[in-house]
Amino acid sequence: MFNKLKQFKDLRDQAKEMQSKLAEESITTKSNGVELTMNGNLEITNVSVSEDMLEVGKKSKLESSFKDAHSDALKKMQRVMAMKMKEMGGLPNIPGLS
Repeated sequence: MFNKLKQFKDLRDQAKEMQSKLAEESITTKSNGVELTMNGNLEITNVSVSEDMLEVGKKSKLESSFKDAHSDALKKMQRVMAMKMKEMGGLPNIPGLS
């Protein structure tokens, strides 16, 4: 029983280390006048909109550009996360799930 508790503690420690490493990563993407920055915790840390996107009547284009920038940033960050996890030894063997 204590062996399993140690394994879970080790797993939790690895997860915390991985989370802190990923938090240091940052991705910035641009889409039609919208610039979006996302960190490794998948939090949007900055949004910048060009002046011409703020003109009247461009609301739907702005919304679409924001959605595209977010989707692109998410995909790029997921690739970065996968690479970091691979560098750190991949996913550990979890007892009962392997």
